[in-house]
Amino acid sequence: MIGIIDYDAGNIKSVEKALQYLGQETVVSRDPQVLLKADKVILPGVGSFGDAMENLKKYGLVPVIHEIVEKGTPFLGICLGLQLLFESSDETPGVEGLGILKGKILRIPPSPGLKIPHMGWNSLHIQNSGRLFKGIPENTYVYFVHSYYLQAEEEEIVKATTQYSTCIHASVEKGNVFACQFHPEKSSRWGLKILENFAALESGTGKEA
Repeated sequence: MIGIIDYDAGNIKSVEKALQYLGQETVVSRDPQVLLKADKVILPGVGSFGDAMENLKKYGLVPVIHEIVEKGTPFLGICLGLQLLFESSDETPGVEGLGILKGKILRIPPSPGLKIPHMGWNSLHIQNSGRLFKGIPENTYVYFVHSYYLQAEEEEIVKATTQYSTCIHASVEKGNVFACQFHPEKSSRWGLKILENFAALESGTGKEA
């Protein structure tokens, strides 16, 4: 069972549909007991960093997320869900993130001819043997929608990057914690393969089953 955290964020339905298409049993919930019993958990999200943290606190989900991660359940953050795993964001100065991973969420710098928000397909440079990218070719195109990007503090946790005005850390992995700035659920065949790779991880360890 894959738990999808419901905190009134966008793109929850599309993540649920993609997983169901892959034959995965899912539950969308904000009930701590349901989420803590799930074999794997996903934190999706589209929207603002500050509003999202406010909702996570309002529903009492911040300690629940920490407990899920600490007990070794494979955990995947998608888009805003990636950003929330870090300490803070330029989008809402003064608002603390979950602080599970170390790094900065910065505004994409302006560049001639490039629109912000970054919306569309960009190719990935895959590095550091990420388990989500098993069987994924180099330069695979995936779908992004964001105005802010991750600069991770630990280079070794970065499993994929993309170029858009700057070098964007597009995916990270540390232990049982995984995250993608792009939307695998909207990234066609290879995006589904990434979700399939996550679903195949062994519960409790973050290793492949």
